[in-house]
Amino acid sequence: MTSPHAIKITDVALRDGHQSLIATRLRTEDMLPVCAELDAIGYWSLEVWGGATFDACVRFLKEDPWERLRLLKEALPNTPLQMLLRGQNLLGYRHYADDVVEAFVMKSAENGMDVFRVFDAMNDVRNLECAIAAVKKAGKHAQGTICYTTSPVHSTATFVQQARDMANMGIDSIAIKDMAGLLTPSATEELVKALKAEFSLPVALHSHSTSGLAGLCQLKAVEAGVDIIDTAISAFANGTSHPATEAMVAAFKGTERDSGIDLAALEPIAKKLWQVRKKYHQFESEFTREDVSVQINQVPGGMMSNLANQLKEQGALNRIEEVFAEIPAVRKDLGYPPLVTPTSQIVGTQAVMNILGSTRYATITNEVKRYLQGHYGAALGEINKELQAKAIGSEAIIDVRPADLLPAELNKLRADIGDLALCEEDVLTFAMFPDLGRSYLEQRRDGTLVPEVLEPIGSAARPASEGGVPTEFVIDVHGESYQVAITGVGIKGAGKRHVYMTLDGMPEEVVFEALNEYQSEGGAGRKQASKPGHVTTNMPGNIVEVLVAVGDTVKAGQPVLITEAMKMEAEVQAPIAGNVVDVHVSKGDRVTPGEILIEIEPA
Repeated sequence: MTSPHAIKITDVALRDGHQSLIATRLRTEDMLPVCAELDAIGYWSLEVWGGATFDACVRFLKEDPWERLRLLKEALPNTPLQMLLRGQNLLGYRHYADDVVEAFVMKSAENGMDVFRVFDAMNDVRNLECAIAAVKKAGKHAQGTICYTTSPVHSTATFVQQARDMANMGIDSIAIKDMAGLLTPSATEELVKALKAEFSLPVALHSHSTSGLAGLCQLKAVEAGVDIIDTAISAFANGTSHPATEAMVAAFKGTERDSGIDLAALEPIAKKLWQVRKKYHQFESEFTREDVSVQINQVPGGMMSNLANQLKEQGALNRIEEVFAEIPAVRKDLGYPPLVTPTSQIVGTQAVMNILGSTRYATITNEVKRYLQGHYGAALGEINKELQAKAIGSEAIIDVRPADLLPAELNKLRADIGDLALCEEDVLTFAMFPDLGRSYLEQRRDGTLVPEVLEPIGSAARPASEGGVPTEFVIDVHGESYQVAITGVGIKGAGKRHVYMTLDGMPEEVVFEALNEYQSEGGAGRKQASKPGHVTTNMPGNIVEVLVAVGDTVKAGQPVLITEAMKMEAEVQAPIAGNVVDVHVSKGDRVTPGEILIEIEPA
């Protein structure tokens, strides 16, 4: 018989486990074969949806995320399903109007979701109101979430106050979300005791193993009275994921907090998933190992790999330590937001731009501007007023719940996507990712959905930290044939191309000299910038919008392009005043630093 004090367990392998370790690439077809066994374990819940899984399904796997949810619900009839929901951001990267939030929650519940872990990257509880109310209206479990972080303005007292505010909204439980692995055992004990002393609500602990301390934190949390812990079955545990389910079950076996889970029943599931994980070897990364330095730089593991990839593309990986040092400085300027999606991207991308640009904040991303204006909510700490003035000028600062300023948008979304949407779920997919969602729905209509290729085991594939599948060649040199896999591109100086390649199984970095001035690092045939009127960019990315045309007159500092990198948009400004004489890019083009994108002649 299970003890009334038994610790409850949420296994996160089917969401956060593979998101943390193999770039969210686990396919539904590889989840379903173990579902019957998982369903028989007796978990409090299984986290299977939300976070980055929705994005990955549409962007890479070409799966309908709603169909995934339905299939998992059918395959896991006895275990509550759980998701991670970014409050007013839902699963996207902006705030949505309340009618979209309400519709998304309702459809998620109808398709099989039971437990909604609702968080806000700013810990601004105003951004949780609508989602929590929608979950309660749907008759489901609303778990209010504290994003744990450390700073001069965060304390146990501030987190307890946040819990009070969420309790007043009618939440069913409280989650401590330690997304970066910043908790220490003593801090965990203090926070859990404070929450349990004031609230009768169940308290859950979600702590990533990034620093290597998560297992110790869970031990102290259980001793302090925590009710639920998040673990991942061992095939998708540890590193930047979570403590292994088997280890935590074994740790409390025979105590009054014994989970009641049969340790032997977990073993065959883990073995099957270890075999599954091998299929995704190309997405393994050195940046997902445990590293206690997160206690110093506070950079979550997924954020580290993104930053490394961006710097490698520019031949600037040697400057990653400068970026890590810049991240706390940017975070301080922004009032110490927790580093979790989307604030981790906002802070990280700006830090990269500050290091690679001519001066700090020479380029300010649109998301930083929106953040400083209050579009994401209120920061707990003080904003750098000088930076705020530079970014938004005399524009008004938002001091209300940001979504209060958003008009209803669901009907417009329905009209915009039109017949491509076969159901309300399709409209919501489009709402989350307009360009990506439209492309996915068009490909579905045309029968052209093709998921990314999984490289056979033993192939010379590029690691996920370097992004994607390599281009392979056979090169003949003096009668010898060599197999070459291009696995990453970067630049260091005009006229040179740095290529990370695997040559007959040996990884090398090779520098090619450009044959002429027309050789472009991006492979688009664009010349390299060499004059004051040549507009270029400091970050590799995609063109989101071209703001000028040939013949236009522009002022120095006027935005002429909008680019996107690391899911963050930034304006590219005219370096001089004059007339636009040539435009070399269009919306959707891939660009790299140093290329001439627009030419301006002095007036």
